Amino acid sequence: MLLKLMALFLAGMAVLAMFGKLRLPKGLSGTKRPGQKRLGAKRCPRCGRPQIGSGPCPCGHGKRKG
Repeated sequence: MLLKLMALFLAGMAVLAMFGKLRLPKGLSGTKRPGQKRLGAKRCPRCGRPQIGSGPCPCGHGKRKG
């Protein structure tokens, strides 16, 4: 009895996985394909670090003088 329940559960999970894979668009599958840019990937032109927010970069680029 327990073996039947486990087999039905695994079969149900496999069916759900197949339908889930069909419904998701190609870009949302979690893998990043070459040439695909992420939204909001703004980087510092001097050091190349990702910039979070609108403040200056920790390397000093973008600071106001004075």
